[in-house]
Amino acid sequence: MNSKLIDCKKSVHAFSNDCLMDYDGCDLAKLIQTRELSRKEVIEAAINRVEKLDSHLNGIAVDNFQLALESSEIVNGGFFDGVPTLIKDNMPVANFPTQHGSVAIIEPVIADENDAYIKQFLTLGFNWIGKTSLSEFGLNATTEPPNEKPVLNPWQTEYSSGASSSGSAVMVAAGAVPIAHGNDGGGSIRIPASCCGLVGLKPNRGRHISADLVKSLPVAVVSEGVLTRSVRDTAIFHAEMEKVYNNPKLPEIGLVDSPPNRRLRIGMQLDSINNNQTQPEVRDIITKMASLLEGLGHQVDEVPIPIKPSLAEDFVLYWSFLAFTIPKLGKNKVYRKLDKDKLEPFTHGLSQNFKQNFLKFPMSLIRLHRIYQSYNKIFDHCDVLLTPVLAQPPAQLGYVSPNIPFDELIDRLMGYACFTALANVSGAPAISIPAGISKQRLPIGAHFFGKQGDEKTLLELAIEIEEAQPWPNIMKK
Repeated sequence: MNSKLIDCKKSVHAFSNDCLMDYDGCDLAKLIQTRELSRKEVIEAAINRVEKLDSHLNGIAVDNFQLALESSEIVNGGFFDGVPTLIKDNMPVANFPTQHGSVAIIEPVIADENDAYIKQFLTLGFNWIGKTSLSEFGLNATTEPPNEKPVLNPWQTEYSSGASSSGSAVMVAAGAVPIAHGNDGGGSIRIPASCCGLVGLKPNRGRHISADLVKSLPVAVVSEGVLTRSVRDTAIFHAEMEKVYNNPKLPEIGLVDSPPNRRLRIGMQLDSINNNQTQPEVRDIITKMASLLEGLGHQVDEVPIPIKPSLAEDFVLYWSFLAFTIPKLGKNKVYRKLDKDKLEPFTHGLSQNFKQNFLKFPMSLIRLHRIYQSYNKIFDHCDVLLTPVLAQPPAQLGYVSPNIPFDELIDRLMGYACFTALANVSGAPAISIPAGISKQRLPIGAHFFGKQGDEKTLLELAIEIEEAQPWPNIMKK
């Protein structure tokens, strides 16, 4: 049976009884390896689902359907050989444009070869079928371009899918592919994972081969990873990536396929370090997660986070610096030709904010570099830290739109996406996993921070939680 689009009460998905079913990447890889499914039929089904979904969710920036079909019978090797995937459209892929989510790029760069990270990623055997939409240059926590269609949340299409890895998130959540690439510079994997009911791990700084653009950043806040529907897909992905590149400065993750063999001290903080209070509905779901953990034998206690509230202002200034550099330093790396007048109001606002505050930037950078030491002190009191991913349920479309006046939008973002940046600045790993469903039937994620280099414990704990409390299912009304 061909996949069909299920559109019911503003919830959209493409799960059906075609050959993809609701398999995760590990299931598909095994079925392809044992020849129960052919590579070609898997790719054809994925393309069929993408085509049906994209007209509703707007998650695809550019497709690679023809080349994916032509290469579908080629055995690439790697654990995920033949498994369809998508790549976020801020990563250079050979012979394809990279639009970075911006209509201001009049002439995008056509890469001569794959980015260094993408080379590692594709070594695992994936067959990529397209590039996914994102917020302009990954700067906002929603993808709602002023003059283009927004990327919609498949659970409830009147709501934001999060950002910036929004296109990847909606295509995984709605069933087009089981696993898709994302990257995270301020929560850009974890926020859409939370909004769309997925697993989203931001790995430790330096865990994988660095993307080419990241190497030039004064603070390397961006990590590459994936969005998945199962913990084991995320765990096996990182284990397989580690076989290609193993950073000798970090502890090995290895293959994580079981819960932790010890009970953990789990610290909890329900409100953000910039003193924004979490909304009651999110607070209740995270408190229930704490109760679940205690029922599993872990010790959960509220702990202080020894990070100054100034982190929020410093991070906004750093984000403003990145926006400021796009038209100044981006040529030949980000674009060939840029129409600055077509940049979104939020990008303009960030750039202007940097101009007004650039004298503060040197000290701000120093403080950001020092976060590493302060962050490590959290784990004097716990093994893992639990917080919300977002202080509110997924926002309605328009709430954090880039068209909102800059000062008002920054205030909203600081009250909405106020937990995730700590992991980016410190470089430590953090994961979002589904924790519950809001009254509006929208996913809400639980957010776990780990010690430097300790993705292993986060994945072990996520496996245990998934077994104890299976994720909410978009197919169940």
